[in-house]
Amino acid sequence: MKELLKKYETKRPEIVFEWKDAETEAEGWVVINSLRGGAAGGGTRMRPGLDRHEVESLAKTMEVKFTVSGPAIGGAKSGINFDPADPRKQGVLERWFKAVIPLLKSYYGTGGDLNVDEIHEVIPITEDYGLWHPQEGVVNGHYTATEPQKIQKVGQLRQGVSKVLEDAHYSPALEKKYTVADMITGWGVAESVRHYYELWGGQLQGKRAIIQGWGNVGAAAAYYLAHAGVKIVGIIDRVGGLIKPEGYTAEEVRQLLINRNRNMLNAPDMLSFEEVNRQIWHVPAEIFIPAAASRLITTEQVEHMKRAGLEVVSSGANVPFKDQEIFFGPTMEYADEQVAIIPDFIANCGMARVFAYLMGGEVEVTDDAIFHDTSDTIRKALEEVHALDSRPTGLARTAFEIALQQLV
Repeated sequence: MKELLKKYETKRPEIVFEWKDAETEAEGWVVINSLRGGAAGGGTRMRPGLDRHEVESLAKTMEVKFTVSGPAIGGAKSGINFDPADPRKQGVLERWFKAVIPLLKSYYGTGGDLNVDEIHEVIPITEDYGLWHPQEGVVNGHYTATEPQKIQKVGQLRQGVSKVLEDAHYSPALEKKYTVADMITGWGVAESVRHYYELWGGQLQGKRAIIQGWGNVGAAAAYYLAHAGVKIVGIIDRVGGLIKPEGYTAEEVRQLLINRNRNMLNAPDMLSFEEVNRQIWHVPAEIFIPAAASRLITTEQVEHMKRAGLEVVSSGANVPFKDQEIFFGPTMEYADEQVAIIPDFIANCGMARVFAYLMGGEVEVTDDAIFHDTSDTIRKALEEVHALDSRPTGLARTAFEIALQQLV
């Protein structure tokens, strides 16, 4: 596996587009790892300190993810080095998308990612520049769709991604109009944990979970896990956190999701970040969901959680372990030897899978059909891993072997 990984990691990406904003200090990159299948896909993120290496790493991660989610295309990513809290953000995004529209029309499909919202930012801005949908490049480059086929596929994308959830089984509050894009990735992360216990053994109900990050992925994963009977015993977010060893009720978790302030944890009894960071890694829990930024989890934190009973990690964030390597550095390797690690390209493939589902043939665009399709896709990937190696450790290594054999 390591030889395959090294060969894959060191291969230069096919296309790198570099951009400097004329009006601010913002800079950005589109990295297209390959045009496998005639196109490439990957979301757009923004954060201060982002660099080209991060974008390259995430583009390669996306290509691995497509081996699970489909379609069989190359991986790509867009990244903008800029503070998303800056009031000039909208202008930066408008100028960025104006620059990359030719790629998005031809062979690159994008969406939301860290600090960039699919529904409220990516779609409206790209529509203003004449794009039918941010995935139009995949429809053109991979599917080489005829005009009627393009209308159908783009129509399903426009309807499905922005679809307001109508089924109370999937929406935490129907009156708040949560969309598929808001909830699907967290749903997939939670489902990966459920499938793990069904396949490898163990009772999900009554397990305890710690959540890192309270944006769409972390909060949604916690919401669905809580409704499956999991006790959420700790939440750590960049603004602070909460610890409750006996666990929050499903209704309390729902309220914490609904009451977020700009996708951040918002509760009257929050601990400071420093205090929760000091305590949370020692709180007894079987499940850990890293769903914040990339490359945060240290070996020491894994050691503490393992001693406190950790069994499974479902990676809501891309590349959650603090390693220099793109995929499988020493921290992740250590964690994979200690507990079950469901890698990001399986656990958080929900949005990628929704795109693939909606770009397929004529499909049912309902809450139940979309959410079940994502769950079934994750289940299938984990079944393939389990068939090769049923041990509760080494799961990530086996998953990478399966994926890389399709790419190298």
